[in-house]
Amino acid sequence: MDESDTADEATGASGGASAGADTAAEQPSVRLGVLLADPGLGLTQVAGPAAEDRLVGTVGTTELEDPSPYLVGGELLLTSGVRLPDDADGTDTYVRRVVAAGVAALGFGVAPVHAEVPPELVRACDRHRMPLLRLPPATPFVAVGQAAYAAIAEARHRELREISRSQSALASAAARPDALRSVLGQLAAHTGAWSVLYDAQGTELLSAGRRPAAPHLLRDLAVRTLRRDGGPTAAATHDVDRGIHLTVHTLPAGVDRQAASTLALGQAATTPPTVVHRQVTGTGTVLLALLTSPRHALSTDTRSVGALVRLMLGATPAEVAPALVPGDGAADGHWTVVHGRYPDGAPSVAGPAQLAGLAALLGTPYVHIDGTALKALVPCAADARPSVPARAAELGWVLGYSAPASVGDLPIAGAQAERALERAVAAGTPAVVHTADPLTLHALVAPADARDLARTRFAPLDRAGPPGADVLLDTLRTWLTLHGGWDRTAATLHVHRNTVRHRLARVADLLDVDLQDPGARMELWFALQWLPDAPADPPRTRP
Repeated sequence: MDESDTADEATGASGGASAGADTAAEQPSVRLGVLLADPGLGLTQVAGPAAEDRLVGTVGTTELEDPSPYLVGGELLLTSGVRLPDDADGTDTYVRRVVAAGVAALGFGVAPVHAEVPPELVRACDRHRMPLLRLPPATPFVAVGQAAYAAIAEARHRELREISRSQSALASAAARPDALRSVLGQLAAHTGAWSVLYDAQGTELLSAGRRPAAPHLLRDLAVRTLRRDGGPTAAATHDVDRGIHLTVHTLPAGVDRQAASTLALGQAATTPPTVVHRQVTGTGTVLLALLTSPRHALSTDTRSVGALVRLMLGATPAEVAPALVPGDGAADGHWTVVHGRYPDGAPSVAGPAQLAGLAALLGTPYVHIDGTALKALVPCAADARPSVPARAAELGWVLGYSAPASVGDLPIAGAQAERALERAVAAGTPAVVHTADPLTLHALVAPADARDLARTRFAPLDRAGPPGADVLLDTLRTWLTLHGGWDRTAATLHVHRNTVRHRLARVADLLDVDLQDPGARMELWFALQWLPDAPADPPRTRP
């Protein structure tokens, strides 16, 4: 039997949602097509549906009129028809019984009892959709059993080799600096399933593999599983929806046996999970549970602890920093400082799970969360531009990145990161990276203070009466954008130039400013940009 013939005989491709289906699928088995393709057996299918993928767990021989009490399901049942009923009704009853017993296929040996397969048996097998194989006179029943068991053993050996290779790859991935992402990547590669790590609210922390067309199906199953089965031990759920096989494993809580699981591994694939896939996923689930445990998430390794002790006993940051840099990290000792904010309240997950997820996203174990604030140190090269993870925004965080800095310049980098964060919050963008551009007024003024200033500056317009404060503000903004051009402003607003003059005179009177004064124009221009209801991308033309 060559490799192409045996490539499809892996066992356990059931994928059913019930525990019974999973148990049956894990029994050693061989696909019926493998036996049909064996030239030494000479088997041919003469009735029933095409069933090359049907699994055969054992080969049995019987000449009983009713063998169903002695069957367990999954058999290739062989008979020479010694006591086969000789009428159509009796034959139909015989086939119905073996179908009800879960027989995978019938094999009929021709000669010496029957010169050929009885036509009543052929018709009954077609009627009840039971695959019927013809065994030629030269093929002993024992030979079929030997071939089936040899194929099962070969498949099992191949499965064990594949499981060993996969587990070795997972172990190597767990030792990488980006361990969570690497383990998920290996799971996706070795199971062919989209693999994703969820928190208790269904937030996608990390994922790997081809994303399915309807990822929300897996998310919903993960949330239901965590709410129903979340506890100190692992739980698993399997479902099939729209042709997608969905599997969710909750991660065990680890050493704290009273804690509930807050993370789940979800997998989505177009084919049912095999025995190999389940074994590999089991190993991956254990590794993910270890990697998200408090000890790992908080980076309590001996090097980090030693650096902290030295710092507390008087060492300088420059002296302890080399102990913090990962072995394959920043060889020149430079760092990017990251400041973050969770604007919608407390983070969705607090504690080790959130730290582990963010550490994997940011590429560093040195992450600190204090309520809705985040600070991190990311090792980098001196000339590297920070890489902003797209998934951080999906987790709800707004981030500000400093430029790469040496240990001695970390206070400066911290200020850069904080200014970048303020700009990101003010602009409503997920992240801003500090640049070497000169500081601007927008960067120096705190957004909250700027908005209060703008509201106070334009509050007198609320007493304007018709056409209203909004119209006056729009006219003022357009006029300043067009460098005080009366005719161009009138054309842009589709009004008469005298209307523009009248409105701006009203603005000047209510705000008590001289619009011909460049300083007053500059003040109003910046205030307009800071209004809470200002355009999302206001023009930056200087007045």
